[in-house]
Amino acid sequence: MTNNAPEGFKEFEGNVGFVELTGLLMVKRVEGDAYLGLRIEDKHCNIAGICHGGMLMTFADMQLGVGALALSGLRKFIPTIQMSCDFVAPVQKGAWLEGRTQLVKQTRGLLFATCILTADGKTAFSGSGIMKIPSDKGSYSDASI
Repeated sequence: MTNNAPEGFKEFEGNVGFVELTGLLMVKRVEGDAYLGLRIEDKHCNIAGICHGGMLMTFADMQLGVGALALSGLRKFIPTIQMSCDFVAPVQKGAWLEGRTQLVKQTRGLLFATCILTADGKTAFSGSGIMKIPSDKGSYSDASI
């Protein structure tokens, strides 16, 4: 199933647990970067018929982490320790939601990143987050088991 995803998007290998409940996340990997995508369905919408803010925050949290990992080259699970967001425009049912991350700074123990989410190519959400880089040698694949 591709959810009518744009060219280059494939099913995200992290569609497990809580993420599996949100719907089929797609990923596009390009030159050391990663963009997530999701087709907005009824189950993502609130009583007003637009994508629920909590769904947008969940998607942004995933985009921040996946994008920051791709940009930094790390292969560890990096938990979010802080996130802030701005809802810029409503996201309609049926829209293609896509995220992009910018790595702002990496220290020995933290990643600072921002993301923009677009709905059918128009900016709908902006967010920033801080992710903890674990000091152990655990890898991302270890965390997804």
